[in-house]
Amino acid sequence: MITIFGSINQEPIIKWMNAVQYHYSFLESDLRIVLLGKTGAGKSSLCNTIFGEDMFKINHTANSETNKCEKKIKSVNERRITLIDTPGFFDTNRSEEELKSEIARCITECAPGPHAFLILLKVEKYTEQEQAAIDKIHKSFSEEAFKHAVVVFTHGDQLPGGIKIDEFVSQNKNLSDLVKKCGGRCHVIDNKYWKNNQEEEYRNNKVQVTQLLNTIQVMVDKGGCYTNEMLQAVEKKIQQEEEHIRQSSPDMPETEIREKAKINVSNLLKKIVGVTTGVLLGALLVCFPSLCQ
Repeated sequence: MITIFGSINQEPIIKWMNAVQYHYSFLESDLRIVLLGKTGAGKSSLCNTIFGEDMFKINHTANSETNKCEKKIKSVNERRITLIDTPGFFDTNRSEEELKSEIARCITECAPGPHAFLILLKVEKYTEQEQAAIDKIHKSFSEEAFKHAVVVFTHGDQLPGGIKIDEFVSQNKNLSDLVKKCGGRCHVIDNKYWKNNQEEEYRNNKVQVTQLLNTIQVMVDKGGCYTNEMLQAVEKKIQQEEEHIRQSSPDMPETEIREKAKINVSNLLKKIVGVTTGVLLGALLVCFPSLCQ
């Protein structure tokens, strides 16, 4: 039997190999999904519907059901899924300054990039307010984001009997254009009334969630995850933080190292986060020129 490492202390090497294995298993096995939409669109409820249990708090008031960016992880259909529920980032009446800390947290939770954006809209009249929210998404993430997006309609009970979501979409040009930007990908859910609907397969959450996850998987198989220079720079900074933490706390589990590194980077981003990704990227590269290398 050949001893590859001889008398060398193998413990640091084993820890390094475990860290590399964890890092790549994290990047490859997790399906990272970010939910975007106005307050009241049903983001938190959809998270619970996808997971099949109440893991996200629902607040039935006029205020946002989610005041902070929240992440939960669970295995669904033998695939580990990370759902990132966002505050009303794209409410037209909220300033970026007000959301600065949560934008920073969302960025670190997404890094190196989400596999899918779920753009949530209610089954109702598509107004200028909805279009303004979509314009904000475009401004924040660029046209490229729509290649990794699925439009999900909530409050499916508002669909007239016998009508499917494709027909509803076709009745409004702006809505139809949005779905086309997203590769024709759209689904409909009703977080309240379709939970145990056995009468009609189409109006059944279990069926719709299965189809939604299949749509996301096909999209990921074809195009990978969404990323940009900013998210890549953030991921690189997280990895640097992970290495520092490993050196200072060699006995800390890899899952805790990753979470602590993200918190550290998120706190950093809160100080430099700007209105646009370009401003943030510029600030990152000024503060940390090694990220360019």
